[in-house]
Amino acid sequence: MNSAVTERSPVRPWRFPSILIDRLSLVDGRSVVVRPVLAFDADAEQDFVRALSAASRLRRFHFGLRELPPSMLRAMTEVDHERHVAIVAEAFDADDEPTIVADARYVRGPTEDLGPDEAEFAVAVADAWQGVGLGRALMRHLSRHAARQGIRRLVGDVLPDNGAMFALADALGGRLVASPNGPGVTRARFDLGACDEARAA
Repeated sequence: MNSAVTERSPVRPWRFPSILIDRLSLVDGRSVVVRPVLAFDADAEQDFVRALSAASRLRRFHFGLRELPPSMLRAMTEVDHERHVAIVAEAFDADDEPTIVADARYVRGPTEDLGPDEAEFAVAVADAWQGVGLGRALMRHLSRHAARQGIRRLVGDVLPDNGAMFALADALGGRLVASPNGPGVTRARFDLGACDEARAA
């Protein structure tokens, strides 16, 4: 689930997909605001990644890092919201100051590994916000948007110890299949029509 964010897309700052804005109430009573990523989020995105535990960063990026190098930070925040769609969940403190607590995105094909109606997804949730349904809610949000854009399948490679992603795939009607990137990862595949049926059930 890491290569989805290493390629920078041309930025069109006037495009702001307001349909991606939402407010989510979580099972523990907390709430977050979901919105598209913008270029000015660079510092907040870096703070989010730095605050992740080493295990969470490894599950997200598939290699060890403490913070995002400049090129990757630009790729994650200067997005076009057409080929590369990215959203964040923000929590607000008592002074109404926002903090990014989750990030989800997809980059659509075609590439060597993806067809024109497929996209690679990635999701990360702050450690203190894991286990309350936030990752699942963001995947639903992202899947609905992807389907509206003509994408039929989201895929992402998952490390063997990422039980939360395996559970998410099961809950949302995804499938776990062999990855073309080798035996060290498993591919989570969400066929968006099947995911809609699973949510309805």
